[in-house]
Amino acid sequence: MRLAVLNIVGLSESLLGPHLPGLTAFANTHGHQSYAPVFPAVTCTAQSSLTTGLPPSGHGIVANGWYDRESAEVRFWKQSNRLVRGKKLWDKLRCQIPGFTCAKLFWWYNMYSSADFTITPRPLYPADGRKVFDIHTQPMLLRDDLKRDLGEFPFPAFWGPAAGIASSEWIAASAKWIEENHSPTISLVYLPHLDYPLQKYGPLAPEIPGELAKIDRVATDLIAFYQARGVRVLALSEYGISAVNRPVHLNRLFRAKGWLLLKNELGRETLDCGGSRAFAVADHQIAHVYVNDPSIVNEVRSLLENTPGIEEVRVPHQTWGAGIATDRAGDFIAVAALDSWFTYYFWEDDALAPDYARTIDIHRKPGYDPCELFIDPSIKSPKLRIAKFLLEKKLGLRGQLDVIPLDASLVKGSHGRDCVPLNECPVLLGTRFSVSTAADVHQMMIDAVMHG
Repeated sequence: MRLAVLNIVGLSESLLGPHLPGLTAFANTHGHQSYAPVFPAVTCTAQSSLTTGLPPSGHGIVANGWYDRESAEVRFWKQSNRLVRGKKLWDKLRCQIPGFTCAKLFWWYNMYSSADFTITPRPLYPADGRKVFDIHTQPMLLRDDLKRDLGEFPFPAFWGPAAGIASSEWIAASAKWIEENHSPTISLVYLPHLDYPLQKYGPLAPEIPGELAKIDRVATDLIAFYQARGVRVLALSEYGISAVNRPVHLNRLFRAKGWLLLKNELGRETLDCGGSRAFAVADHQIAHVYVNDPSIVNEVRSLLENTPGIEEVRVPHQTWGAGIATDRAGDFIAVAALDSWFTYYFWEDDALAPDYARTIDIHRKPGYDPCELFIDPSIKSPKLRIAKFLLEKKLGLRGQLDVIPLDASLVKGSHGRDCVPLNECPVLLGTRFSVSTAADVHQMMIDAVMHG
């Protein structure tokens, strides 16, 4: 049987109901349940467990980014599928089904995958310093066909202050295009919309019902499209979102201890990870802590265990054993309290913050920054500033769109913990077959294709 899997980011039992009428009706008709979050419950880790059926100890993806000890660099949001160890869902099915094909649409680690049809966001970086929004596809010429028929991918709607429903609408349209032109055996479709308002406003905010209606419209239309073509549909999520109100600045605490090495670059401070005695790589509600000076290991752990906002400190080799996950994850993993999350901030004076801090720069920042979803409220005419930047960019001038706030208290939703209330766990809609883990969901997807 052919199958479409819609990854509706941030969906949980707490959100099903009158504001999601289409998805709720689908769930009530075809079955729905929650399952345990992967640890850490972040995009790259969760998706890797769903596509391989393995925990991080098997696939090695310990977060959305981590510190590479060999290159002494923090690397976030890398895209090569070769980073993910283990046999993938589509490779397993290809061995069993003659003529099997897989479309992997905007799920992460989507470059150089063995999936047959892939689409992923990938800007172009010309030598003159420009950043040109674009996508990467497999086969490569698929990119030109999609852009001809669907127009340019609305990249600003995929991440940043303008993130919104337009990116999910384009992805849904691309899923229809792939189905109509190639009819893959399995389609994995990423619909990110809910992630944005849930992190910005929090799950209980008055803005959320309207945002739920937007993704409900896109998802239920896509479900109806697939069902009309005889394709079975499952909908799932990677994690739910918890309300937060307390940012924890681990690197500032480490700075106060004298553990960070900071470099003055043109009057701004930057973090020298390789030269620091200890530092943290923040990713939502978890933070990987790397200790370069073994003499302070116990002191680092004691600080973590006594910091308000940290609920638990885990040791990677005790969590995952020896292997790739422990090698990547550092010396400690700090787990935030349910109402808390970790920033990457290491400066004490905002005037000395690095130049990337006020920009959308997911690769340069040594940690995840949800403040990239906001425009700094202190800017009097943000539209004018953005228009000026775009005009200068069009004229070939170089510059920075420095509109991102440095106020972490703006963020009202986060995720990453594996211990959350049941109604904030990820969900699987479209089956009554019982699942309890991501590995079960992985096997359920295989069974749905193999046996219907």
